[in-house]
Amino acid sequence: MGRKSNNKGKEKRLARKEEQMRIAMAKETVDRANKLTDPLEPFPVFRKFNKNGIEAELYIKRVTNLDETVGQWIFNLTKTNMKSKYEDCSWGWNDTKKYEELTDEDAWYLIAQSTEGKPLGFSHFRFDLDEGIEVLYCYELQIEPSIMRRGLGKFMMQILELVAFTNHMRKVVLTVLKHNKCNYFFKALNYQLDESSPVDDDEETYPYAILSKINKKLVATNP
Repeated sequence: MGRKSNNKGKEKRLARKEEQMRIAMAKETVDRANKLTDPLEPFPVFRKFNKNGIEAELYIKRVTNLDETVGQWIFNLTKTNMKSKYEDCSWGWNDTKKYEELTDEDAWYLIAQSTEGKPLGFSHFRFDLDEGIEVLYCYELQIEPSIMRRGLGKFMMQILELVAFTNHMRKVVLTVLKHNKCNYFFKALNYQLDESSPVDDDEETYPYAILSKINKKLVATNP
């Protein structure tokens, strides 16, 4: 009996050690990605978008390197597009809270602007650990209302996936409000309900869902 118990203890310690090593390696991957100067540098072809009457230039910067005017536009566009949707659910809208989220020091921004320099759309994303897994978490994808549904948002999501998977993130993850009619956009891009998404029950219902797309190359090499 004692020997069996000891073996079980060793197995548990080994499993804990392996999990700790896996998380440590995942953190190293995230830290390495966060040290990049320009995640878009290896992909010059993705710096241009010319389709459906939109001619745009794209770049990626840390929030600390953004121009102040661009930062203010980011907040204003988010408020324009999302305030009513937040107010229609239990989250509610709070200027201060949203501004703090958008300006967090860990934030990265993918920006699309016209050839004249007018901002057209952005994605706020972060390289991070999500439940111990290395991910690119897309916090926001916002497009100017006048140019929605013309392919720019899809192009920007393709860039995020390229950046994520090239830098060995296991998933691209994002949160959507369930009542947001724009959710079909992400489903059309093959984002699926993530295993971490909360499930409604008799005690609590959640206004949001978590979607993700898996890095298939990593899954193939690390079953």
